[in-house]
Amino acid sequence: MHARAADGSGSRAQLYGRVDPSPNFIRFHVPRSYGATERLTRLTCNYLVAYVSAMDDVFKALADASRRSLLDRLHARGGQTLNELCDGLAMTRQAVTKHLAILEQANLVSSLRHGREKLHYLNPVPIHRIGERWIKKFERAKLVALGELKRRLEENDG
Repeated sequence: MHARAADGSGSRAQLYGRVDPSPNFIRFHVPRSYGATERLTRLTCNYLVAYVSAMDDVFKALADASRRSLLDRLHARGGQTLNELCDGLAMTRQAVTKHLAILEQANLVSSLRHGREKLHYLNPVPIHRIGERWIKKFERAKLVALGELKRRLEENDG
C-alpha cells in the first residue's frame, strides 16, 4: 500500500524526491544546517519512512584520529588556513583537504573566504548535541550512584 501525493497521483517521486533506479533507495534533499545537500538513504519496507540522522555524520567524522587532531588544532586557534593546518602534521595537503571536507559535511567545521584565503573554524554545536543526547543521560546515573556511595560511607564512619 502506497500513500498518495497531495494531487492524488501517488507518485513516489512526488512524495520523496527523485527516486533512484533501485526501489529500495531514494535520494532527497537534506537541509544545509545538517551539512549536506543530498543523501542516498535506504527506505523501510513500506516506503513511507526514510531515516536521516545528522549525528551519524558527526560520529563518522569523529571516528578518525586525524580528524580529531584537526578539530583540536581548530579549538586551540580558530581561523586557520589549509597551510596552517598542514604544518606539523604527517599528512599531505590533499589528505587534510579530504578530512576537512568530511568535517564540513558533518557541520563540525565551517569555512569563511577572506580574500584568497579560506579560513576554517570549529563549530562546537554538533559535539554539544552529542553530549546532551548521549553522554549526559549516562552521567546522571553515575552521579546519583556516587552520591549514594558517599552517603553510605559517611554513615559507616559516623
